[in-house]
Amino acid sequence: MSGSVMGLDGRLRCRWCIAAPEFLDYHDKEWGVPVVDDIRLFEKLCLESFQSGLSWRTILAKRESFRAAFAGFDFRKVALFDEADVTRLMADAGIVRHRGKIEAVINNARRACELVEAEGSLAAFVWRFEPVDDEARPQSRSTSPASEALSKELRRRGWKFVGPITVYAFMQAMGLVNDHAEDCVMRSEVDRARANLRRPS
Repeated sequence: MSGSVMGLDGRLRCRWCIAAPEFLDYHDKEWGVPVVDDIRLFEKLCLESFQSGLSWRTILAKRESFRAAFAGFDFRKVALFDEADVTRLMADAGIVRHRGKIEAVINNARRACELVEAEGSLAAFVWRFEPVDDEARPQSRSTSPASEALSKELRRRGWKFVGPITVYAFMQAMGLVNDHAEDCVMRSEVDRARANLRRPS
């Protein structure tokens, strides 16, 4: 679902945000707003991996349960999870009970700790993959050269469930690209936020 649609307030927004009632708030307050906080970046990578094969609506509805189950996505805490935690999580009806994805979050938390030790922060690492002068039409693709490069590097470092489609959705949501429709009311706001952002280094 691409393009834009007129909202009840008379403002144009990305068409996808009318697909479910809870999408509007997510669209206006989160999607595309640049993020440089390591915990939020890690959370989003995890949630996007859980979404694979499912709808974002399913994941968004369970987000608070995911946060409770995975220690607020504090990767330093999740890195200490063991088999007993996997068993606990597999019994948690509040999340998506997929053993491979649960184990991937724990693995990726350990890899995130290694990455922060090597690179300074998760934010500094992922923002190096921000595309420059990308002229693609908004919401016209599911991957990009930048998402393919970031996915490849994460997988080289041992991360799991971080294919280029998952990573591109992460980059859209975390503001590494502005993929709001050209006439969406949020596009200019995200442009301003990105222009004023102090990139991590």
